[in-house]
Amino acid sequence: MKLEQYLDSTYLKTAEQAAISLDQTKHIVISLIEEAINNKFKLVMIRPEFVSLAYRLIQDSSSNVLIGTVIGFHEGTKSIDDKLNEAVEAIKNNVDELDFVVNYNAFINGQVNLVKSEIYRGTKLALENNKIIKWIIEIAALNTKEIIGLTEIIRDVVLENFGIEKAKYVFVKSSTGFFKTNKGKPNGATLKAMKLIIEYAKPLQIKAAGGVKNYHDAVEMLELGVTRIGTSSAKAIMEGENIKEY
Repeated sequence: MKLEQYLDSTYLKTAEQAAISLDQTKHIVISLIEEAINNKFKLVMIRPEFVSLAYRLIQDSSSNVLIGTVIGFHEGTKSIDDKLNEAVEAIKNNVDELDFVVNYNAFINGQVNLVKSEIYRGTKLALENNKIIKWIIEIAALNTKEIIGLTEIIRDVVLENFGIEKAKYVFVKSSTGFFKTNKGKPNGATLKAMKLIIEYAKPLQIKAAGGVKNYHDAVEMLELGVTRIGTSSAKAIMEGENIKEY
């Protein structure tokens, strides 16, 4: 299994969140990109302000590593117009994949038409510009019924408006990794939640993000039916490939 081709190597903390300087943040991002190039990871997932930098470094190295960024991150409560403007700017800067945080709070509050409109408009923009789009549903904020319901909405909007032939360009993604949970509960992908997403999102693709830290967990997710893994531990996952206990 060429595990590296399923990994979205990720760094999304702001300088403020990491309590470091902007220059230090930039250095971390550059290191992440270089590591992805050297290890032939599928993609680097970074904040929008670093997309141009990533593009230059990847072009200079003649690498096939893709560039992804987050839209409406991390709460998902920005208006769809603001999200689309973010996405358009990222597209201008040569991004390959757009990970939108769906307005899951609106969904929880029963604003289903708003959510459907957002999914339609975001997906339309991405597909018209030949970009992959991933919809982050933030499973840690949802109960089982809500995970199923929001996944079904994304699936149905995509299939009804863009057809099954476009399904391979759209993902349902588990988490931002930034949601604040209570009592130490996981804020990223869990096997239970991923099983639900896989069942109800088909034929869309599936991305597990947050909490996948080692080779064993990564393989388990892929065997479950996940088609991409977002992780800040991509190198550690690859280095653990030959460790016996994994």
